[in-house]
Order: sequence, then C-alpha cells, then structure tokens
Amino acid sequence: MDKPFAITLDPGSSLANKTGSWRTKRPIYVDRLPPCNAQCPAGEDIQGWLFHAESGDYEDAWRHLTRDNPFPAIMGRVCYHTCESVCNRARLDEAVGINSVERFLGDEALKRGWSFHAPATESGKRVLVVGAGPSGMSAAYHLRRLGHQVTVVDAGPQLGGMMRFGIPQYRLPRDVLDAEMQRIVAMGVQVELNHKVSSIDEAMRGFDAAFLAVGAHIAKRAFIPAKDSSRILDALSVLRSMEGADKPMLGRRVVVYGGGNTAIDVARTAKRLGATEAVIVYRRTREKMPAHDFEVEEALEEGVMVKWLSTITRSAIDGSGGELTIEKMVLDAKGNPQPTGEFETLAADSLVLALGQDVDLSLLDGVPGLEVKGGVVQVDPATMMTGRAGLFAGGDMVPADRNVTIAVGHGKKAARHIDAWLRGTTIAPQPKHAMATFDRLNTWYYSDAPKTMRPQLDLARRTSSFDEVQGGLTEGNASFEARRCLSCGNCFECDNCYGVCPDNAVIKLGAGKRFEFDYDYCKGCGVCVSECPCGAIDMVNEDV
Repeated sequence: MDKPFAITLDPGSSLANKTGSWRTKRPIYVDRLPPCNAQCPAGEDIQGWLFHAESGDYEDAWRHLTRDNPFPAIMGRVCYHTCESVCNRARLDEAVGINSVERFLGDEALKRGWSFHAPATESGKRVLVVGAGPSGMSAAYHLRRLGHQVTVVDAGPQLGGMMRFGIPQYRLPRDVLDAEMQRIVAMGVQVELNHKVSSIDEAMRGFDAAFLAVGAHIAKRAFIPAKDSSRILDALSVLRSMEGADKPMLGRRVVVYGGGNTAIDVARTAKRLGATEAVIVYRRTREKMPAHDFEVEEALEEGVMVKWLSTITRSAIDGSGGELTIEKMVLDAKGNPQPTGEFETLAADSLVLALGQDVDLSLLDGVPGLEVKGGVVQVDPATMMTGRAGLFAGGDMVPADRNVTIAVGHGKKAARHIDAWLRGTTIAPQPKHAMATFDRLNTWYYSDAPKTMRPQLDLARRTSSFDEVQGGLTEGNASFEARRCLSCGNCFECDNCYGVCPDNAVIKLGAGKRFEFDYDYCKGCGVCVSECPCGAIDMVNEDV
C-alpha cells in the first residue's frame, strides 16, 4: 500500500505502518497469585478449579482440586475457609462461596462414583504412615500417586482419626467420611486398624521412610476441687463415645468448661442428647474466644448459653446432680482475666472439660536425633523431616495450628519431600508470583452477583437429631457461585485487550492459550491495561 505516512487509514490498515517504533513502554501479560490460593493451608489451586466449575466441567474441576486435596466433600463441611476471608470479591459485595462449591464438587464425585487413578509406575519403595486422620491419609494419597507402596497403621477401629472422633456427625456425616477414606484405600493403600505403634523404631523395620501423623487424643485436665464422686468428663471422651452404640449419659443440665470449637461441639451435642440446659463457661469475652464465630452463633441459636468472663472454682456434682461454684472475672489492661472475688452457683448434672488436647509421643521414646518441645515434635519446616533421617511428621504432632485443612497440607508437603528423599533428590522452593491485589482489578467489568447462601436445617430438627445442619448447593447455584470468581491476576480470555487495541497488536492464540502482543505494531498506549478486568497486564519500560 503506497500512501503518505500520516493520513487517516482505513479500518484494519494500521498494520501498514510498524507503529511499535513509537513506544516507550510495552505491555506484558503476567500471572499473579490469587489471595485465595495464597491463603489455603492445603495448597489448593482454588482459582484453577473454580475456572473448570464455572463452565460446568465438574469432573475436571474435581480432578484439578484433588491434585492437592483428596477430601473435597469433607473439607466442604469442616474447613474454616480462611480463603474466603481474603477474597477480593468481598470488596465488591461478598466473598466467593469457595467452600460451598468445593462441597458440591465433593458430593458430585461421591454421587457419580468418580475414583482416583492408580499410579502409572511403581517405585518399589515402602512408606509407613502412623495415623489414619487427615494428615496421615493425605500423605498416603499423595505417596501412592507417586508410585510408593504405603501402609497406614492406626490405633483406632476406623479410618478418619480426629475427623471421626472429634467432629460431630451433624457437621460431618459418617457416610461422607467413609466414602472419601475408602477412595484412597482403593488406590492400593494398605490399612492396619486397631494397631497401636509403641515404638517407631521397631515399626519402621522393612520400610524405607515413615510419616508420623498421630492426632491429639489426650485431653488436658484442670485442677478443680471436687467431691470424690463428681461427674467430671473430658470433651474428647464424650465425642468419641458418640461413635459407639452407647451414647454418653450427660444429664439434663450440662456445663462445658472451655472456649474452643471442641467446647462448642460438646455443648451442641449435649442439646441433641436431650439436655435442657447446655452452658459453656469461658474465662474471657466472646471477642477473645478461639471458637469460630459462626459456630458460636449456631450454638446460641440452638439454645446453648455462655457464661462469659467466668471460671469454675469448685465442683459438687454426684449421681443425683449438684452444682458448680463459678467466680466472675474481669480483664486487666493487658486483656488477661483476673478474679473478682464474686461467686455464683450453677446447677449441673455433669461437667465436661474442653481445655485442649495433647499428643501421645510415647512411640518416639529412645529415637536418637529427635527434638520434642512443648509437647510436639520439631521438624524442618521446609521438608517436615524430624531430626532422624527418613522420619517425617505432621498434623497435630508438629508446631502449627490444629485443624483439618492444615493437617491435609502437612500430609501433601511431607509426601513430596519423602518422595524426593527416597529418590536421593531435593525440592527447590519455587518462586511465587506477586499477589493479585484488589487495586489492580477493573471492577466495572463484573456484574453484581450476590453470594449464594447454603440452606440450613430448621432449628427444631437441629436440636432433636444429629442430621446434618448445613446443606449443599444445587448444580445451578454451584455454577453461578463459581462464576462469581474474579480470576484475580490471571487472564481468563475475556477478549477485552483484543477488542480495544487500536493497533491490532493483540494476537489470539486459541482457546486456553491466551494472547500475545505483536510489538512491531504496539505503540504502548496502555489501553489494554486499563481495560483488563483482572489485572493480568503490566506496563514496563521499553528497555526492560
């Protein structure tokens, strides 16, 4: 085309001039780390599996999710979904219901019978896993995927560990727990139940490595002056006995001493067992309570009462009932509870202590190189290996917050490093992308979409049965909820950059392959950056 340089050109004819020579800055496509992914203790690629779910590819979404976490149906019920607390969408309206969609995918997999693939090759290595709870079974799953022969041993009669013996059925139905446990066993994982390991040195004979994942099954006690016949129980014993045929006899008036999620679970369980009064006694205020707020709220809805800023000083409960003496507390300038000398009595048939749990570490006696501090095993935080080569640990046994999601993440992390250790290699830490922050988003692109609320069991049935309280999403509202994801920091091929570029300098590479810039024609005007909804384009100096 032979035309003067500066005249107005026909549509599409800007390619006649290589206008890229005018540029002082250039756009580049980038990938950023979504805050939900960064927050997830199990290391899930949340944005990745939501992308599949929003288009209705539920099996692909489930398989993408279970690359990192084999328990979506469980986690969709018991995970405290801290990912949602950092979701950028919350700055627009409400956070994406990540946990709701995860549960839907997990339930869909159970309904449709999706299973895990067997490993493509066998390594010939044998790994022992001690503990069949979330951390141990997560490690078993990932180790088996990597081709290792895995044997899981557990002192309990069933799989699940603290998920089974510490989480009530109204939060985690046992058919869901059993199904997701058995799916891992079906991969070829060997299981030995009712087998308590008394010495890890002896148990490791014949194995190439071991992962310790013993749960915190020992209840902490507190000294409370009491009659010899006082009915004082511990929370774990109460919850564990719910798995048997004979349910605990707590009486009509039950007092729970503690402020964590376990205290809430016991009080709510007592109501379901027929208690007319379930009272939690806690030393601090609600703001200081370690139990999650939504669990506290559900307990209050069900009629559980809480005595804030109170401590139990004496128990006088016998077989026919009795009373507790409670001292009122105040918080000092540092927020610590202090006694006031004011007392009151509280009628009670039983007292349940929910003051935390410890781990039985007796299996480690005599093992050289191990360091135990504060009741937990010290491990290399990068590899999860203890002071003894080939012996790894995670979950409740190591220094960390204790919840199911963190335990699952420990199992995955340990499995990767056990695999590397068995192969004589190491895993170099991978550099992380910069965070996808809210200020990089162009939120005008996204339409208003209120969060889909999960249904709840009506209040009357909640307190009279152990039916599951929290319902799940339907297929229709699960896909809607997945579409609320903003895809923070990562291109989702909306075509905005392609459509607005005045230089025809954006090239489509095909579905799933995103775009690239033709820098011969890009003038560096930055319109693409301004119009990218998810902040996946940066402008950099031309000399970079």
